[in-house]
Amino acid sequence: INIIDGFNGLASMCVFMMVLAMAYVGFQVGDTFVFTACLITAGAVLGFFVWNFPAGLIFLGDGGAYLLGFLLAELGILLVHRNERVSPIFPLLLCAYPIFETIFTMYRRKFVRGVATAAPDGIHLHTLIHRRLIRWTLQNNLERRRLRRRNSMTSPYLWMLCLTSVIPSVLWWHSTAILSWFLLAFVIVYVWLYARIVRFKTPRWMVFRRHR
Repeated sequence: INIIDGFNGLASMCVFMMVLAMAYVGFQVGDTFVFTACLITAGAVLGFFVWNFPAGLIFLGDGGAYLLGFLLAELGILLVHRNERVSPIFPLLLCAYPIFETIFTMYRRKFVRGVATAAPDGIHLHTLIHRRLIRWTLQNNLERRRLRRRNSMTSPYLWMLCLTSVIPSVLWWHSTAILSWFLLAFVIVYVWLYARIVRFKTPRWMVFRRHR
């Protein structure tokens, strides 16, 4: 979660969708504890979100991001461990975006750039989307306002990406085979999208432009 916490509302909305999905599955299998814990977490995250997006009045920071990541992992493990009907692939597909973002970042740093996996860089998927898909004309006294708006306009792209794993995980939470295929599809889509953007071949329909 700390890896994807790069723009206003990005990490918090993704976590909100994920814990709501867990709450739904917890309700379906009758796990009152997981269901209640997920709703409490969702409420807390939503309360944060309204102050973080779009203006960025408060931020998660490392502590907030790691806490949300821990809660997601713990609730996912509890849900699978306490309910045999829930596929072990369910939490993996549900959290596919932050998980694969982390794995891909480590691979990119270690094997492509030849640096330490913990070394910072500015070529995460969300950073590339911010730089190459959201294009605002900045002018004089409107510059700060438009920079802030450019920041907030990045997040919805990644929310849509996150939903491509959240929706199938909710629909087929009990089927390991179907979830596995969707997990493979997510990885393929992510790598294809990243490759297109990093090579300046972004599909035209994804580019947001403001004309004078």
